[in-house]
Amino acid sequence: MKIAISGKGGVGKTTFAAMLARALAERGFKVLAVDADPDANLGQALGFPDYQKLVPISDMKDLIMERTEARDEGAGTFFKLNPTVHDLPERLSVEHDGVRLMVMGTVKKGGGGCICPASTMLKALMSHLVLLGKDVIILDMEAGLEHLGRGTSRGVDFLVVVVEPGRRSVDTAAHIRELAGDIGLTRLLIVGNKIRSEKDKEYLQKALEGFDFLGFLDYDDEIIQADMQAICPTHAAEKAKTAVIKMTQRLIEMATKGGEPPRV
Repeated sequence: MKIAISGKGGVGKTTFAAMLARALAERGFKVLAVDADPDANLGQALGFPDYQKLVPISDMKDLIMERTEARDEGAGTFFKLNPTVHDLPERLSVEHDGVRLMVMGTVKKGGGGCICPASTMLKALMSHLVLLGKDVIILDMEAGLEHLGRGTSRGVDFLVVVVEPGRRSVDTAAHIRELAGDIGLTRLLIVGNKIRSEKDKEYLQKALEGFDFLGFLDYDDEIIQADMQAICPTHAAEKAKTAVIKMTQRLIEMATKGGEPPRV
């Protein structure tokens, strides 16, 4: 399975990505978690020791120059558009507690659509992971789906959008749907997070009518405590863990039995 996870900043997207990765690993799957959010926090959410020292691939200038055969890192230079990347997931990922992690990073110059060695390298690596990777891949994305393209999207089994009760979160989910549709990614699922009451759940279901909800996670102080202690919520928030396990089972059933959410 290849699962991309997106949502507005602060909705709990990375927390859900970490818990999903752990749930799949505990079921015996070989899991590679990919932090493709510029605000990289997946290592912390997964409880990786020394997560602050993880170097994003976008900052590995020597490697980028070597693989793209570029002479400088700016736009306008000559470089390979199909760099060799097949060895990088194993080489550049680190493992902790049954989950491997790779931090993509982002291109800080020239805008999101710049054609430069770093952006070309990241897109080539993402394509390899999604289209040719043998592991279960969990992609913690930004709301803009920066690293996915039309060709890559066909390898993504599900796009999970995490939302919280609130207009801005709902509007972001609608925007993500538009962006996903532009690249042909139509298999969307919604996870409602930070649910305080039945009214919160009903609000999201009404505001996102027509979407398929994978499940809901209650507002949970144990998740906040886990974040403060830099440990994975799976090890601290039992109620949330149970809910994520149920969602994991549904994803597995949809992926293995041919079922899928409605296309939106």
